[in-house]
Amino acid sequence: MVQVTQGKDITLAQLIDDFGLQLADNKQFFSEWQQDLPDLSESEKELLNEVKAEYLHLSKYPVLEPVVKMVVLSPLLRLAGFYQPPFYIASEQEVEIWSEDEGTIVRGRIDILVFHPPLWVLVIEAKRAQYSLVPAIPQALADMLGNSDTGKPTFGFVTNGQEFQFIKLMKQDTAKYALSYTFFLNREEDIYTVVKVLKHLSKLVRNINYM
Repeated sequence: MVQVTQGKDITLAQLIDDFGLQLADNKQFFSEWQQDLPDLSESEKELLNEVKAEYLHLSKYPVLEPVVKMVVLSPLLRLAGFYQPPFYIASEQEVEIWSEDEGTIVRGRIDILVFHPPLWVLVIEAKRAQYSLVPAIPQALADMLGNSDTGKPTFGFVTNGQEFQFIKLMKQDTAKYALSYTFFLNREEDIYTVVKVLKHLSKLVRNINYM
């Protein structure tokens, strides 16, 4: 009997057991979040300071997922250039993945998908501020496994408005993934680094050698 699991309920253990997902043990597997990051202009830093101040002001009350998307995600994606060609954005994109023995089906819905046809660039899971990123990571990985292109990496980005983490997945002979450090809105210049990483990923996809 085929077991159907909703993406929001998936665990990392299930992805490992049912889909053969492995954590990459090579530190260079996911170097994109640390190397060759661009500089930010003073105006970009000022805008990010405003984003930070606005979110901290609003977080005096419970911050729901739509507010996280509007106040935090939207300006970050705009600064990174994901609202410009060659990129497109889809919301609430449905995905479905099957295990090799077809005993398990995972159905999910991607909060925000940034893509450059036919390549998925970022799968973004945005949670309300009270939620930890821990359950968002397997959900994002399940969505990323739904990408049919096995020759190029898929990048994930999860945030609850206060914390940010990047994910890389490669689907070749074996599906492997790696995680960045967790960045925090309240920690010094972490929000600058988040945008630098997003900009770098944007540049990689624009580079013909990457495609």
